[in-house]
Amino acid sequence: MTNSKRGPNFTAIDLGPLAQLDQYKYKHPALPRETDGKVFLNQLLGMTSSEISINKLPPRTSMPFYHTHRLNEEIYIFLKGVGEFQIDGKVLPIHEGTVVRVAQEGERCWRNTSDTDELYYVVVQACAGTYEGHTVEDGVGVQKRVSWVAKEPA
Repeated sequence: MTNSKRGPNFTAIDLGPLAQLDQYKYKHPALPRETDGKVFLNQLLGMTSSEISINKLPPRTSMPFYHTHRLNEEIYIFLKGVGEFQIDGKVLPIHEGTVVRVAQEGERCWRNTSDTDELYYVVVQACAGTYEGHTVEDGVGVQKRVSWVAKEPA
């Protein structure tokens, strides 16, 4: 499934090419059968602050239901393909490079409008209202010269 490398302060995985995303299956409790091309990264990476999924939607396919969240806002990052995203009845065109944030209360659904190409996207879920500062402000410089001669991870 995935190749992984771990160290005391990191986990790295290789999911393979996007074209092979069908190897990952997910069974949503509200759907009658498994979905091909969806993988959640939380458990694979040991994440503690958010959930991220990598997703593929086949041509002429729609998410089969609207949904909201109790706690999490979502950010959708579209990597490849074309489609439409619906939030609270408003329909937005989506394509490679489109990024959409939806508050937890927003009723959302999306679809692939292509006749031939898959729609690839990343979804990031994080607890709404918990962000405490900008990434640059959170970063701490390390007084060390950059070198690309490094120890191989265990």
